Amino acid sequence: MKSIITITVSCLLLSASVSAQFTTQGYIEFERKVNVHRQFDDMQQGPWIERMKSQIPKFVSSYFDYYFTSEKTIYKPGRETENPIKMFGGGSPASKNSVLTNFLTDSVIAEKQVFEQGFLVQAPIRKMKWKLDSEVRTIAGYTCRKALGIICDSVYVVAFYTEDIQTTGGPEMFAGLPGMILEIAVPRLYSTWVATKVQLQAPKETDFVKPQKGKKVSPEELQKTIFSSMKDWGNFASRNVWWVTI
Repeated sequence: MKSIITITVSCLLLSASVSAQFTTQGYIEFERKVNVHRQFDDMQQGPWIERMKSQIPKFVSSYFDYYFTSEKTIYKPGRETENPIKMFGGGSPASKNSVLTNFLTDSVIAEKQVFEQGFLVQAPIRKMKWKLDSEVRTIAGYTCRKALGIICDSVYVVAFYTEDIQTTGGPEMFAGLPGMILEIAVPRLYSTWVATKVQLQAPKETDFVKPQKGKKVSPEELQKTIFSSMKDWGNFASRNVWWVTI
């Protein structure tokens, strides 16, 4: 009898393990938190900066919906926060981004807004050189491993991904790890994206609405446009390039 129970439990554990390893479709909610006080500190010093900081919370959160299958993913604005903070320029950076990734065609189409101007970025899926790390943490119930990457030549990115979800995507235009990215941190943007919940129901085809608004550009053309229009803005121009690159 003891042997039968042992075999049964072992089979159940094996079945659960195999099932987890082949998860390739579902829904994730990401919470993005931006430390706006640190962003103000980087702009300049002065009494008006301190007044601004005293009137707004240190962190501003926004939410994004993320639907995925083995063939494609889409990241887009999600539920509204109760008291949204309106920042200089009409909203927080990248708050209206929508990114459709197609693994079959190795392509990305992304709507991105910079102040009042909209852009439609079309490019191959970004190939980042990730360095895997031994650190492990649990996010939304999933065991995740750490990886380090770089964008814009010098901006470090910290990711945590789970191999239990085999779709190799993540928030914004991040992808390419051996599983789903459930957390991203970009320290120089004082920002993090963290999965608050994961649901494994199959997405509907209507969830994958193709982004189509804005001036069509490549990632390189968009970066040049930002640098050109903000060449007198100093470090603020670089920060906006980082935001459109994510």
